[in-house]
Amino acid sequence: NAGTEADVYISVYGERGDTGSRQLLRSQKSKKFLKGQTDIFAVEAVHLGCLYKIVIEHTGLGSGNGWFLDKVVIKDPVTDLDYTFLCHRWLDQGLDDGNIARELPVADASTFPGRQELELKREKTWAAEKWKFQKGITLQFYNKLTHGFICLYPDSRVDALGDKKNRYGKVFSMWIYA
Repeated sequence: NAGTEADVYISVYGERGDTGSRQLLRSQKSKKFLKGQTDIFAVEAVHLGCLYKIVIEHTGLGSGNGWFLDKVVIKDPVTDLDYTFLCHRWLDQGLDDGNIARELPVADASTFPGRQELELKREKTWAAEKWKFQKGITLQFYNKLTHGFICLYPDSRVDALGDKKNRYGKVFSMWIYA
């Protein structure tokens, strides 16, 4: 009873971003996530650079959805490096700590020595920027080309006509590099 029939999702994080949540659909085995079995999945994504963590979870739906996960190994086809993420825990609402999602750091930090610094930068950036995503916030951007303002409203409306008046008081300079 260590396998699961629930849908399993993974998010992979690297120095250049993350994959977002991806469902693990097609294993090379006919039945996936069985006790004692190694499943192999192909996941398409842009190259993330050195990997530093994953988040793996399941939906918790279906009979026998509890799952004991030993580890996840990701092989990077660009660099030919293997990244190991050790778990050795249950993802089960009725066992262990009751969580069905686990955040797992890469097991060998020497493959990405700057991962702690990168994670700290991400946390600091989010702490500084999360106010923008609170309910009721209107975002206003100044367009230097039209000398007008573009407003993104909480109800999903966009005013892109280029209002010349600054109704909210301040103008911020912003540079976006792609």
